Amino acid sequence: MPDEFDIRYARSGDLHIAYEIVEPGGSRRVDVLRIAAFVSNLQNNHALPTYDEGLQRLASLGRVINYDNRGTGLSDRVRAARLPSIEERMDDLRAVLDAAGSERAALVCYSDGGPLGCLFAATYPERTVALVLCNTAPRIAWAPDYPWGMRPEDFEHNLHELERGWGTRSYAESMVRANSWEGIADDVLVDWWVTQMRLSGGPGDAATAFRLFYESDVRNVLGTIRVPTLVLTRGGEMAAQGRAFADLIPGARHGIMPGTGKQVMSEHRAAYSDAAIEFVGEIHEEDAELESILATVLFTDIVDSTARQASMGDRRWTELVEQHHRVVRGALARYRGRELDTAGDGFFAAFDGPARAVRCAQGIVEGVRELGIEIRAGLHTGECRTIDGKIGGLAVSIGARVSALAGPSEVVVSQTVRDLVAGSGLAFDDRGEHALKGVPGTWRAYVVV
Repeated sequence: MPDEFDIRYARSGDLHIAYEIVEPGGSRRVDVLRIAAFVSNLQNNHALPTYDEGLQRLASLGRVINYDNRGTGLSDRVRAARLPSIEERMDDLRAVLDAAGSERAALVCYSDGGPLGCLFAATYPERTVALVLCNTAPRIAWAPDYPWGMRPEDFEHNLHELERGWGTRSYAESMVRANSWEGIADDVLVDWWVTQMRLSGGPGDAATAFRLFYESDVRNVLGTIRVPTLVLTRGGEMAAQGRAFADLIPGARHGIMPGTGKQVMSEHRAAYSDAAIEFVGEIHEEDAELESILATVLFTDIVDSTARQASMGDRRWTELVEQHHRVVRGALARYRGRELDTAGDGFFAAFDGPARAVRCAQGIVEGVRELGIEIRAGLHTGECRTIDGKIGGLAVSIGARVSALAGPSEVVVSQTVRDLVAGSGLAFDDRGEHALKGVPGTWRAYVVV
């Protein structure tokens, strides 16, 4: 196994994320961040024939940054009892880019890296040069409006097989048989897969990552992506899924790749690299619309504030509101929220991650209860316009309307928020569909439990 690769570590919260940098082979200087499948081990990756060839192709654009997902490979492990949320994995991307000294990068995503790359590009357009999605999908679970997905019984079967066979030669052989592999002898590939599984993590780690992918759905944020995007899929039945994916992203291109296998690494690997290189090479910095970002907005206000003020008197009420403000601002600081406006007893704040926003709201509910008051809170994730450092747009209006659905000490969220916090450990009760004043259509709301 090669040992000459320079493996480094980025700190993300209390975990260490392993990464490496492949130096550019040409004169162009666009950083490329590879967001690959959950199964990886940076060092063993290089033992796969043709792997380095693919890296060198991408390096014609500039530095190529690879990393191992939290919980796998050379990165720190996580507890299998709690899924790592897509938001935490997004934090890992930022940590790796910061550690590598990369201000902006082209994201080249594979498999379960697709939803993660989409969310990152929408949330941090100022750090994303372009987004290339290779044989991936915004979700993999079946739904009435998503016929390409995996039904629950199939998922449970596949999860059982994965846990039972992980790290065994028979399971590696079944993976090789399931795809057409180009240019690599089957026995060599089976040997590599056995080692890759054993070095990437245990059965629980693999099952955790697979379940997170199954429970994630980023379709509701695709319309907020404002960076140049290329969706690459196989032809045949995968073409329709790819077109539907691209149609949800403003201005995205859809490219049909040769071959029939679902795994990019199985055949015609160079075609994917070449398509990504050509696309990213055409992108100039001015192509991205940086005035639009994806954000989670939070609205809070004190329940029955007018009656409380009347009963307490202005002086005591003012003191109580000041204590309330300290609780809210303390929670915002802890969960990286940005205070945007304060009107009387209400707060308007924004977050770069929905799970943090929900936990912040929960913290505020608990914190102000000690003051003898209750608040209501509402959250929505959507596209926001930045104007003079502040944000606005329809997403903000929806967030305000959702907050009006909350009762005392309740945190109510839109479906978009609920869909994005898979793996966070948060639970919700369905509040049904609602018509929001001034907002088209009906919106399903959920209360955090």
